[in-house]
Amino acid sequence: MNESLNQEVNNRDSSPFNAQVFDLFCSIGGLTYGLKRAGIAVNAGLDIDGSCRYAYENNCEATFIEADIREISFSDVSKYFNDAKYRVLVGCAPCQPFSSHTAKIKSDESDSRWNLIDEFLRIILEGRPEIISMENVPQLMDKPIYNNFKRALADAGYSISDEVISCADFGVPQTRSRLVMLGSLLGRIDMPKPAPQKSKTVRQAIGHLAPLEHGQSSETDPLHVCSRLESINLERIRRSKPGGTWRDWPTELLPDCYKKASGLSYGSVYGRMQWDKPAPTLTTQFYRYGTGRYGHPEQDRALSLREGAILQTFPGQYQFVAPDEKASFLKIGRQIGNAVPPSLAYAIGKAITGHLRKHAPE
Repeated sequence: MNESLNQEVNNRDSSPFNAQVFDLFCSIGGLTYGLKRAGIAVNAGLDIDGSCRYAYENNCEATFIEADIREISFSDVSKYFNDAKYRVLVGCAPCQPFSSHTAKIKSDESDSRWNLIDEFLRIILEGRPEIISMENVPQLMDKPIYNNFKRALADAGYSISDEVISCADFGVPQTRSRLVMLGSLLGRIDMPKPAPQKSKTVRQAIGHLAPLEHGQSSETDPLHVCSRLESINLERIRRSKPGGTWRDWPTELLPDCYKKASGLSYGSVYGRMQWDKPAPTLTTQFYRYGTGRYGHPEQDRALSLREGAILQTFPGQYQFVAPDEKASFLKIGRQIGNAVPPSLAYAIGKAITGHLRKHAPE
């Protein structure tokens, strides 16, 4: 993890050139946290999911606004910029409608989240903030809704850059690719070039955590908890090799669907991660052994919630639930899997601060 992300939020550098950020679709604060680590003030974030409030406010020290983007205007956002000279509006609209997994299930636009990018565009055009950024899945680049989004921004005077990046190049220990778009009314803005470095590995990220049995919770960290395995899945993971697949099992352990020719293409489930390679891309169900290659490299269990958070580059002390609240696999798994990795957000923040130093008048 980038060392800067291990600092406390309130130790951040003062925001350069009086730039302040509002984070749409803020969720539990991955984007906000990384931007603050890069030295940019983030005053508030908005999300429709009120269960994100505790994590967002307690880790990011910013105001959480529970609201539907469809029901707000830029005037609702503008008061959180205070007297900022440079207003930065960022957001990661829900990516599920555009993901490759969803595309296999349905290809129409019936998902209610499909037009949230248009809502993001509406708010941008209403207020014309000086700098904007959006992060999403690479598949979005091929969608007409995204091309219309970029065209409208260009017509409004924004200089736009976008690219699909490997998150591993920016310190995220996953084989995760994301689309990052940056726009500015001040001039050209680009992501920083990653420094030559080896990808961080699973061992470097989570190798220090205490071992767990399946279904067990750490006595010192309630988020270091892993789901219980059924007896058949316990036997399957015991037969699984790091980097292998269910093809390593004896026939009697195979699910019926994998005994058929139609199931042979599903090789990316029921696998163990490898210590000395990055993790696969985490989804919202990383805590379940059978939904991907989320088996622990050597312990007979799936990833714990804390391990998933760390692989997403959240600091080990990041709080997701109140002290008196029990960690929910479904809720926290979804929040972690959908989050912008803070290390990627840090790089986006550095792109913005570098841009301001180059283009903003002293």
